[in-house]
Amino acid sequence: MSEKFWEIKSLAEMSQQEWESLCDGCGRCCLNKLEDEDTGEIYFTNVTCKLLDIDKCCCSDYANRKVSMPDCMILSVDNKAALEVMPSTCAYRLLQLGKPLPEWHPLISGKAESVIEAGISIAGKVVSEEYIHYEQYPEHLINWVTTK
Repeated sequence: MSEKFWEIKSLAEMSQQEWESLCDGCGRCCLNKLEDEDTGEIYFTNVTCKLLDIDKCCCSDYANRKVSMPDCMILSVDNKAALEVMPSTCAYRLLQLGKPLPEWHPLISGKAESVIEAGISIAGKVVSEEYIHYEQYPEHLINWVTTK
């Protein structure tokens, strides 16, 4: 990969390896969301997809996630709807909007643990949907703010 490829390439121009390296491993994209039917506004919960390994913040069945979870939104340059519901801290969303990566992003900091240090990672802050009934989701709404 070229150094700072994200500053010179569009998302569409990136190799698969470059694309995958944009993921900071926070796990926020795997949080279940609620949509206000009147306004269309998206609200995040602290309830995760059952495939998310909540300790490692990664999908336990990444290669087959769409088969296992038909509602999973596969992130791609062509899937604008998925990019629009990504968390505000998401590198894919930031770059799509022409914004820079934050200082805590592993590609900037050079260390994977910077996501945890900045308070961005969901590790230790969530519960799997296996233990929460959908009707309880409104009780699990969150508004996590970037701390750094």
